[in-house]
Amino acid sequence: MGTSAPAFRELGYWLFRYRRTWRGSIVISVANPLFFLTALGLGLGKLVDRDGALHGESYLRFILPGMLVAAVMQTAFLEAAGPVLQSVRQRGNYRAAAATPLSPEDILYGHLMFWALRAVQNAVLFTGVSVVFGAVDPARAPLLVPIALLVAVAFATPAAAWSVTVTRPSQISAVFRFAVLPLYMFSGTFFPVEQLPSWLRPLAWATPLWHGVDLGRAVALGTATPFRALVHVGYLTAMAVAGLLVARRNYRRTLHV
Repeated sequence: MGTSAPAFRELGYWLFRYRRTWRGSIVISVANPLFFLTALGLGLGKLVDRDGALHGESYLRFILPGMLVAAVMQTAFLEAAGPVLQSVRQRGNYRAAAATPLSPEDILYGHLMFWALRAVQNAVLFTGVSVVFGAVDPARAPLLVPIALLVAVAFATPAAAWSVTVTRPSQISAVFRFAVLPLYMFSGTFFPVEQLPSWLRPLAWATPLWHGVDLGRAVALGTATPFRALVHVGYLTAMAVAGLLVARRNYRRTLHV
């Protein structure tokens, strides 16, 4: 993507800001999987395992990859939507940066690198807690980190491309409520998509989060096939590239001074 040294200056700005909040974010990154795995995996999971609905696979191992990918998706959207809006409007730090030798692309790439680092951080902490719980094979756990990173970039770039043009926070709240949360609930995160009504399954299979969840689950459970994995990676990569191209155009239009 042609990242230049100025883009690392923008990354340095976000890392400098992050120095004040990193402790709280790490606590949340550890506490969230801990609570979810305890409640859903060890609590509800006992009832699901007793029913045998997953054909011998424990519910804890089933939901772990979906929860990881869904959590990374949610964080990527929130990190790339609210802060971008604030940087353009209320705080104005994007416009301040654009008044320097930094180009709009530098600003985008620097912020994108920060989102990627946050995604890797969350994925590493999440999988670490999961390994302790026995929810994923330690040999396969590292493979979930690049999958989480791909999902994060696939959602962060379109979110940034859109939010740099947004004028009201209520717009972001509406998209989160009516798009992100339904994806979280109905893309195979907590139950197989095959349990949805037949007319709704194709819609679920077409969602980007399902591709990330299915890829992560197949890798974690050791059931991945080369063709299916290639389809998932190709879908998410295309989404990330398209989002990046649109984001570059919108950043140039919005931040051109």
